[in-house]
Amino acid sequence: MSSEMSPALTETPSVAGRPDSSEDQGESQGQTARGQLKPVSKRQLKKLLKQQQWEEQRELRKEKRKEKRKRKKLERWSQPDPEAAVRERKRVRRDAAPSSLRLVVDCSFDSLMPLKDIKKLHKQIQRCYAENRRASRPVQFYLTSHGGQLKRNMDENDRGWVNWKDIQVKPEHYSELMRKEDLVYLTSDSPNVLQELDESKAYVIGGLVDHNHHKGLTYKQASEHGIEHAQLPLGNFVKMNSRKVLAINHVFEIILEYLETRDWQEAFFTILPQRKGAVPTDRAGGSSPNHQEAAGAETLDSESSEEEEEDGGSERGPPRTEEQGDGEPVAGPAGDSAPL
Repeated sequence: MSSEMSPALTETPSVAGRPDSSEDQGESQGQTARGQLKPVSKRQLKKLLKQQQWEEQRELRKEKRKEKRKRKKLERWSQPDPEAAVRERKRVRRDAAPSSLRLVVDCSFDSLMPLKDIKKLHKQIQRCYAENRRASRPVQFYLTSHGGQLKRNMDENDRGWVNWKDIQVKPEHYSELMRKEDLVYLTSDSPNVLQELDESKAYVIGGLVDHNHHKGLTYKQASEHGIEHAQLPLGNFVKMNSRKVLAINHVFEIILEYLETRDWQEAFFTILPQRKGAVPTDRAGGSSPNHQEAAGAETLDSESSEEEEEDGGSERGPPRTEEQGDGEPVAGPAGDSAPL
């Protein structure tokens, strides 16, 4: 009897072992199949490599920013009168001749952006505010449709914004605050080219950091609302290596510069970053490196150029800001955020 049962006993583990082996094979085949379903494209690989380089250089960038802050602090305190710079800023404001032109940043695209892009938008708005405060011809600055993620981010990271001066921060849409006939939406997709600024108008800049996901959206919105639209006359004066889409703060600063000089070419070449490769249209065929260096407003590390392309034109680097006693940001060294 024991001899008859022994074969059955010996067969049991082998039968039980079969499902395990088939499961292992299934898992290995599944892993192979999954590996084949997820190939890494060149673009993804490029992004991964760029992210790796970014992480590796994080500490180096941090140290450079610290050194720059220390150097600026020493420069301030090495002056005979440390308060001289503050008094100079106040003198410039007293001597300013405000323009009646209204410049609006339309923040109605909040739901279309992830938080990282909202933070970039916030930095560009900070830059606009700081530049307008020290401009010789400051505009009437409006933030409209202010709320959602942007307001929460500003409340958490920049509480001093509630003390900002010479700016109208409104939760309403710009169409509720201004007459339709006064509005001009600035968009690079418009077929209309702006030749002159009408200081009785309200010019609207789309507050969208879109990474190219929403091309033509601001033009479409302006057309649907029956609002006049136009693009800056960039192509008439400038030949660039990159796209014509500019960051919010670039458009804002170009308009401030034009109000002061009444010269579009000077405004473009004063503000545009050097990485744009901007040269006058009449010298586009054979511009010299020296001229290109003079044309750019400032240089930025190479990693930011691709961010700008994806952001809808983003950043020269929106500035890091330092809080003054009244909560007013002062343009500081350009920090990373990125890519309108």
